[in-house]
Amino acid sequence: MKRKGLLLAVFSALVLLLSGCSSLMVLNPKGPVAKTQSNVIIFSIIVMALVLLVVYVLYIYMLTKYRASKAAPDYEPPHEEGNKWLEITWIAIPVIIVAVLSVVTVRSTYAVETVPAGYEDQKPLVIYAASSNWKWHFSYPEEGIETVNYVNIPVNRPIEFRLYSYGPITSFWVPQLGGQKYAMSDMVTKLNLVAEHPGSFMGKNSNFSGEGFAHMEFEVYATSTKEFEEWIDEVKMTASDLTEEKFQSLLDADHVGRETFTSTHLEFSPAPEGEHAGHNHGSTDEESTEMDHSEMDHSEMDHSEMEHSEHNHE
Repeated sequence: MKRKGLLLAVFSALVLLLSGCSSLMVLNPKGPVAKTQSNVIIFSIIVMALVLLVVYVLYIYMLTKYRASKAAPDYEPPHEEGNKWLEITWIAIPVIIVAVLSVVTVRSTYAVETVPAGYEDQKPLVIYAASSNWKWHFSYPEEGIETVNYVNIPVNRPIEFRLYSYGPITSFWVPQLGGQKYAMSDMVTKLNLVAEHPGSFMGKNSNFSGEGFAHMEFEVYATSTKEFEEWIDEVKMTASDLTEEKFQSLLDADHVGRETFTSTHLEFSPAPEGEHAGHNHGSTDEESTEMDHSEMDHSEMDHSEMEHSEHNHE
């Protein structure tokens, strides 16, 4: 009776707790990428539930059939040989499960890393998403505007987010549109997303990057193409330019609100891609030249030392 009372209390507590929870955003997709990932999650849960069901049924069966009995003290159970087919079965089933999950994982991973099916012929909207302590900067290079802590996108158009960081590694994540991807300081990673439904979706940094990372959230507004173009025109007419001094103040600040500018920081602080990628990111041309000369000097010194060592050895 005590055990039943404990189970009833645990079940009641779970019902009360879960009744106050909103629907899981990862299981409420608003785009094809998130839909693919949601299907993989649900499929994996079903497979694991079936495995647990089989295990629990066999567990109860074994407990019932081979439970202790009132046998005589000198009773010896009959000797039983192992069953070859049973052994083959319980080895083959886990192999099949792992193989199926592996195929599903590989196919879904490939699908979400490319432009979603049905949108390959459309030109993607390129948006640079740069993180800093603890905020997000969204640059629209073709439109010539920039936003902070919010981003507007048109529905039913592929979006190519190019991610990087001005500090520690962060993780760009919009659960209802797709999975997370890391943003790093010396390279650009790309994330392809599509919003098929208008609305407001929460985005966040899902990688611990310091004391303020929990508040490092942004909002994604998905609107019609017409509304998106009207917003672009409004920004160009009303917002101010983003100067280098203003951008530096944004980087230095811990937290800021939402801001909008009619130019981007890419003009004076380009993303770490192409000739700006690697450990020279952020350095001036003179500094890069000095570093190159320094590396050449070290290389010449190493070569000279090797020749001197070979001469002494001879």
